[in-house]
Amino acid sequence: MSSQQTSPTVLSISGSLRKKSLNSQLLREAERFAPPTVRWIKYRGLADLPHFNEDNEFPTPDSVRDLRSHVREASGLLIATPEYNASVPGALKNAIDWLSRSDGDTSDGDTLSPLAGMPVAIVGASPGPLGTVRAQMALRQILQKVNAVVVGQPELMLPAAHTQLHETTGLSASSMSADVLRKVLDQLLRLIDDSQPRQTNKLRSSDSPWEPARSASSELIRPPITVRQS
Repeated sequence: MSSQQTSPTVLSISGSLRKKSLNSQLLREAERFAPPTVRWIKYRGLADLPHFNEDNEFPTPDSVRDLRSHVREASGLLIATPEYNASVPGALKNAIDWLSRSDGDTSDGDTLSPLAGMPVAIVGASPGPLGTVRAQMALRQILQKVNAVVVGQPELMLPAAHTQLHETTGLSASSMSADVLRKVLDQLLRLIDDSQPRQTNKLRSSDSPWEPARSASSELIRPPITVRQS
């Protein structure tokens, strides 16, 4: 990944498997509001990933190899997470567990985790009044642990998403939520532009996925905890 890409590639991942997911719709809105220079890759294989099991790690399952290939191709990630039972959906956590490891047989001999040093932004949508606060907090902790570089501020936790994400018109371009979404994307692109070659501080696949991690320094402002799931 180049630190000075003029046309960055962002991989979008929805943590929901539901066909009419509010979080998948939020990712479509992010693409709509992003600068036209951004190239988007939509990952839709979350349901195809097997449960992470070190006994089945080699040979690497095809669906896992495909996920890792998409992440390696990307300049940064945009993840939209629902909140299930006050935390991250199991399918999304499973994907990150696979990404914390490497198949170790890429063409360039890279044996490092695809997530190490990767700029990542987190958003979330919920029909509840406070968005996906607890899920985003949990996801942020997980991503920092695997050495991803996570956008600190602003944070988009879209409340009452079913009323804001209109089926035909999407998110109102003049809304506060749209403004925050644009700012999240701007910070992600800044992280991509400022990122150093991902050869330092990477997590090697032979190491434990639970080594100390780093993240972008930021001041975190947290709203009250939500009690609803999306």
